[in-house]
Amino acid sequence: MNIILMGLPGAGKGTQADRIVEKYDIPHISTGDMFRAAISNGTELGLEAKSYMDKGALVPDEVTIGIVRERLSQPDCDQGFLLDGFPRTIEQAEALDGILSTLGKSVDHVVNIEVEKEELIKRLTGRRICKVCGSSYHLIFKPSKEDGVCDKDGGELYQRADDNPETVNNRLEVNIKQSQPLLDFYKAKNILTNINGQQNIDLVFADVDALIKSSRN
Repeated sequence: MNIILMGLPGAGKGTQADRIVEKYDIPHISTGDMFRAAISNGTELGLEAKSYMDKGALVPDEVTIGIVRERLSQPDCDQGFLLDGFPRTIEQAEALDGILSTLGKSVDHVVNIEVEKEELIKRLTGRRICKVCGSSYHLIFKPSKEDGVCDKDGGELYQRADDNPETVNNRLEVNIKQSQPLLDFYKAKNILTNINGQQNIDLVFADVDALIKSSRN
């Protein structure tokens, strides 16, 4: 079962990815993890990626695609994988199709966790961090017992600069603009499924699980 997981920041992709990986015993492959592994293993592409990252530059598509090719060729992907954070562009999506074709594979499902922008802003701006221990809270979903105070050590809770409403809104706008062509690309291939991410976490996973099960029968 080869799955691409999509969703805007705050949609709950991480939670659903953990559950899919645990239930179906397939590797969770994120761009960041792939880069770190390639760099740690000292592969030629890993070292090339590191040279760009050390300069604060974007890693070129050909290097990223090469690292993806290396990762998907590994034995633990033989029974399926969950891709997260790749592809990000139509060019990368087309390159992924080419990689999988040479491996005799294809993408089975593109799962997009849908949440309205207003809800995402509420989720992302509600985060509070302890200045002392770094513990994370949320004004709505995981509030501290005492307003503004960490439950663990009494440290002051603060809002990160990139969690303020204006920054969050701008980040979401950029993500929406980037992701829409990709969603259209996979919709045209008839492998895109939108899942309501505003439900309870368990219900979101139930919908994802039902989709995967339906294609395995």
